[in-house]
Amino acid sequence: MTTRWQDTDAPRGDDYDARWRSLAANGQNVHGEADLVESLLRETGGTRVLDAGCGTGRVAIELADRGFSVIGVDVDPAMLSAARTKRPELAWIEADLTDIAQVVHAEFDLALLAGNVLIFVQPGTEGAVVSAVGDRVAPAGLLVAGFSIRPDRLSLSHYDELAEQAGLQPVARWATWSREPYDGGDYAVSVHRKPVS
Repeated sequence: MTTRWQDTDAPRGDDYDARWRSLAANGQNVHGEADLVESLLRETGGTRVLDAGCGTGRVAIELADRGFSVIGVDVDPAMLSAARTKRPELAWIEADLTDIAQVVHAEFDLALLAGNVLIFVQPGTEGAVVSAVGDRVAPAGLLVAGFSIRPDRLSLSHYDELAEQAGLQPVARWATWSREPYDGGDYAVSVHRKPVS
């Protein structure tokens, strides 16, 4: 199965990382996702993170450096190769996110879908991805997804329906990873919780 990401000519591996290095060199915070995840897990006491669609491992590595137990999963071998080169001791798994239950059996306190993962999956599999990744979340755990609102790909109302179908309850929505209020813009970070029972 081919994802929208695989159909793009977007930079891969080291070329992809070069963009983030450039942003950091210009003084931009390139760890907004990790900052939010850390904040949420400090509130809940969790330590286990699934970075679903981890790419080159930028977020997973930062979270590991902050003391969290992280597993990264991605379908793109070039992106995972870059992640493994940077941090070979971390768990990097090549898999389509719809098949995640076949390769990842653990439960997590938080599962992360950052970097527009949901708008780059195979068209029509968004619900399967949300369900499969949500299944890896422990009871009372969180699913956090950030993506550009693209009516031709995934709207917020459709995402909320998919999360509800996966048995997840809405907790919060922001416009940015730094918790700026969401006011209907073209990007959103959504937090959903798996009920205890």
